[in-house]
Amino acid sequence: MTIYLTAIIKAKEEHRNDVLQVLQNMVKETRKEEANELYTLHQGTEDENHFIFYEIWKSEEGLKQHNNKPYIKAFGNLVEEKLQENPQIYLSNLI
Repeated sequence: MTIYLTAIIKAKEEHRNDVLQVLQNMVKETRKEEANELYTLHQGTEDENHFIFYEIWKSEEGLKQHNNKPYIKAFGNLVEEKLQENPQIYLSNLI
C-alpha cells in the first residue's frame, strides 16, 4: 500500500543552516532507497525556518526501514537543540 507523508520542520533561526544541511543530506540519501518513490524538500517563503517534506513510499515496511537509517537518526539528534518544536508528521491518502 502506498504511503503519502508530509512532515513540517521548524528550525530555530540561529540553527537554520545546520538543520538545512542535515535535511539536504537526508534527501540525497533517501532518494537512493528502493522503497522511496518521491522525497522532496521545500522551504517556507514567509518563514525560511520552516521546511516541508513531501514523501511517497511504496510500503509501510519501506518507511519503517527508512526511519532506521543513520541519516534519519542524525536528524533525530537535532530535534531538542535545533528545532522550535517536534516535527509534525501527517499521513494521508490520495483521493
